[in-house]
Amino acid sequence: MKYLILIYRDPHTSGPGHDAHAALARDLAGGGELILAETLADPSQTKRVHAGEVVDGPVPDAGAQPAAFYLVECETLDCAVAHAARAPEAAVGRVEVRPVLCPGGLEM
Repeated sequence: MKYLILIYRDPHTSGPGHDAHAALARDLAGGGELILAETLADPSQTKRVHAGEVVDGPVPDAGAQPAAFYLVECETLDCAVAHAARAPEAAVGRVEVRPVLCPGGLEM
């Protein structure tokens, strides 16, 4: 099953080192579980649609903002959670793991 590991950071603090994420991505890729890993642009570059209007910036007062993600394929949720716990943000911030429900794309 596919899982999204979503890394959050407070935009007013610096994030953990790049080396920890590089090692995690390398291990996931080596084990055949990594599908995709990306770092997101600074929240100040965010555009959002609110009530049909385009607005600059992230959701106000949301605190930590999405900063990066891993899309992995694991046998179990526990396995995905174990990988998420290795992200440096897990010790100081917020990391979410969500199952991907629509294999092969969106159902409309």
